[in-house]
Amino acid sequence: MLDITKDIHSLTSFRRNSSEFMKHRPLVLTVKGKPAAVVQDATSYQRLLDIAASADSNEAIRQGLDDVASGCTQPARTVFAEMRKKHVLLG
Repeated sequence: MLDITKDIHSLTSFRRNSSEFMKHRPLVLTVKGKPAAVVQDATSYQRLLDIAASADSNEAIRQGLDDVASGCTQPARTVFAEMRKKHVLLG
């Protein structure tokens, strides 16, 4: 986990000693004193992407369940019939 009291460094400092910095937790790099980038190992970044994708899926499911609960749904036959008509599909 990022600790902003220890893990904020200038880009110049990172350039001078990048291999040493890569052994530690994620880092916030600054340019002219302002946060500019976050550096972290590839495995941690992939885990973050996986968590975000899972959260998106969970949110989509939650919204779908809310739609069902509030009656904002249509039978699949109706939806498919409307799609065939709109897009001139046979079937």
